[in-house]
Amino acid sequence: MTKKLLLLASLMAITTQSFALTLKIATLSPDGSAWMTKMRAGAAEIETKTQKRVTFKFYTGGTMGNDRAVLNKIKIGQLQGGAVTAGSLSEFYKDAQIYAMPLLFKNFAQVDYVRQKFDPILSKGLEQGGMVNFGFAEGGFAYAMSKTAPIATVPELRKHRVWIPENDIQAAETLKAFQITPIPLSLSDVLPSLQTGIIDTVASSPIGTLALQWHTQVKYLTDLPLSYIVGVLAVDQKAFNKIEAADQAIVRSVMQQVFKDINIQNRQDNVAAYNSLLKQGIKAVAPNPKDVIEWEKAGDDASARIAKAGIVNATTWQALQEYLKTFKPSKS
Repeated sequence: MTKKLLLLASLMAITTQSFALTLKIATLSPDGSAWMTKMRAGAAEIETKTQKRVTFKFYTGGTMGNDRAVLNKIKIGQLQGGAVTAGSLSEFYKDAQIYAMPLLFKNFAQVDYVRQKFDPILSKGLEQGGMVNFGFAEGGFAYAMSKTAPIATVPELRKHRVWIPENDIQAAETLKAFQITPIPLSLSDVLPSLQTGIIDTVASSPIGTLALQWHTQVKYLTDLPLSYIVGVLAVDQKAFNKIEAADQAIVRSVMQQVFKDINIQNRQDNVAAYNSLLKQGIKAVAPNPKDVIEWEKAGDDASARIAKAGIVNATTWQALQEYLKTFKPSKS
């Protein structure tokens, strides 16, 4: 009788283990950051609610490489997911990068107006492309930041050695339209390249600039949003499908709330980071209205090139533009 009970207990343990799954997730975000604090809290809640049938293991601070390296590791099964920029997922769904079209948004009010309509569309597109996701978290506006001289006009930008992320086709097409030959580098190479003068200009969000220590090398910030960044936790569909349906619902519910919280927190943190950059002596450079028109014209030209090249879906891009035109600023 005792042997039968032991055998039954062993079989139950094996059965429980067979349904357990650890999702290995990589991110560039450092441990201790607001992003990771909320992600870990969400993971702990999921572990409790699923009775450890679903657990998470995080690889933080870029230990698994940049977004492209993380996605390659997902493809071979070394990782099950990554917290990455939405644009890096364009191979799964090309319109994932559409929010980053050059000079698309002027302010956060426009961002919120467009996102309430297009976030569900982009999320569904990623799912159909094989990437489970839980909504988007604001990364913030990217601003041009220079080490050597203020940049108020497009001709002034052309005088600089401008960095773009390696393998970023959209960024490359953008700078072609600006008549600039960019210098592509991995994220880890940016700081030493700023230090040695290989590059002297970057585009980044305030949070990113502080987290990556780039603020130690730049002196000027062009106060004009060049692009808008969003982050996403993407999990391989095949890995996610190994989770029991009820547990999938728990993961989705918890992580969707986590990303809503991160989205709100990141906006607050970016505003604080922007002010921190100015307090540390970085000078904000405001283009005059005439120069802003020139920036926007170059951005429109770049967007047309990107859509024509099929980097984003031309139909989706047109729909987004038409919807943005219906935006009406608040009178308050």
